[in-house]
This record gives sequence, structure tokens and C-alpha cells, in this order.
Amino acid sequence: METMLNINGFMTKVSYSEKEIQTLFYPILNELIKRRKEKNGRLIAYLAAPPGTGKTTLSLFLKKLFDQLETPYSFQVLSIDGFHYDRDYLTSHYITRNGTEILLNNVKGSPESFNLEALTDTLKDLRDKPVNWPVYDRTIHDVSEETITADADIVLIEGNWLLLNEEKWNELEDYCDISLFIEADQEVLKQRLINRKIRGGLSPEEAEIFYRESDGKNVERVLRNHFNTDIVLKLTSKEELVKG
Repeated sequence: METMLNINGFMTKVSYSEKEIQTLFYPILNELIKRRKEKNGRLIAYLAAPPGTGKTTLSLFLKKLFDQLETPYSFQVLSIDGFHYDRDYLTSHYITRNGTEILLNNVKGSPESFNLEALTDTLKDLRDKPVNWPVYDRTIHDVSEETITADADIVLIEGNWLLLNEEKWNELEDYCDISLFIEADQEVLKQRLINRKIRGGLSPEEAEIFYRESDGKNVERVLRNHFNTDIVLKLTSKEELVKG
């Protein structure tokens, strides 16, 4: 199935096989609906994965499929990217790694570049009331001044670090009703991420450096240190999703 989705502000052609849709995606949606009915209250689902797995695309495609179903529930997709610290903060604060001070802006996308306290407080409120959810604007590469109202019956939240088993981040598990994770081999993700940077305008050499110093470290950290999840998918070397 091919369709056009608005991914990070850009209309993008997306394609999934009928096998993926029938054996993976519809069962996931049916499970979300079942759990929402059992809970009789807002269901909060996490979709976590390393960079390069296509989690944003998948979450938006699930939304499109859900909207075609006959169900009394509403469904919403949110990203944690709006909880990045803004550019002013990132360019004026540092973290220490291996005894070296590193500007936060140089590790943007890492857990340290997110306002975890704000994310935690917002998730806590989302359990039983609508919240204002911050948005990341890819056109300015910064947090937007606008927010969206998160108020659906089923809320699917996607982000690299939602299931990170590290201090403070592990508290987010308390606000999750059902979790999904996408596994992948690091070599598969390496090529996807390098190619993505090249399409974005970097030279092959620059893309390799960026992977080594940023994306690659994030991939390893997500894969190495995450909670066990309710539903596991795996991205194969053929770039197809299968049961994990």
C-alpha cells in the first residue's frame, strides 16, 4: 500500500506491504482498541526505537489505518521532539562526558538535550486530562511557540528514549499502558542514517562523521538499554517490518 504522509512538515510517499499491514499493523491497532475498552479511560502507548527505524512514519501510518476503522475511539500520534530544549538553551549549556565538557547543541537528540522534567509532568497530566503538547518545527530546527491539544482516547507517543532504562528516564514507564519497540541491526541503521544525511545535503564523508559522533552513539544507547516491551517489531535488512 502506497500513500502520502506529512512527515515532519514534508509530504512523503510511504509504502508498506500487505503482509506488514495484515500481520502486524491491524493486530497492533486491535490490541490498542481492546486495551482502551478494558481501561475505560485514556490509553497511552509508547513507540520507541533507535534513529533510522522509521518510527515516525510507522506511527503516522497507523493513524491513517486507524481512521479507516469503525471504532468509537479517537486516536492521536505525538512525538517527544517538542520537549527538546530550545536552541538558546542548547547553545549555552554543557554536559560532561569522560571528563570533557560538550555543548548540548553538539549532542542534540541525545537524552540530555531533552527537558525530561517537563515531559514527565506532561505525561503525568495526560493520564486523566487534556494537555498542551509542544511541537518541534523541522523548518527552523527548533521548538515551536505553538502547541497542540492532546486529548484523544488513544494516544500513541513516539520517541527514541521513551523506554530508556536510565535514571529519571525510567520513571516514564509509570505513565505507559502499552509499549512497542522496533529492533534493528546496527549496520542496517547505519546505512539508512548515512543515506538520510546525504539526501539532506551532507557529503558522504560528513555523513559518516555525523553517524560516528552522533547517530551511531544514539543507536547503540537505545538498543543496549531499554525496557522489555509488550510488542516487538524488527526491521530486517530488506527494510521490512516483521515480528520481533
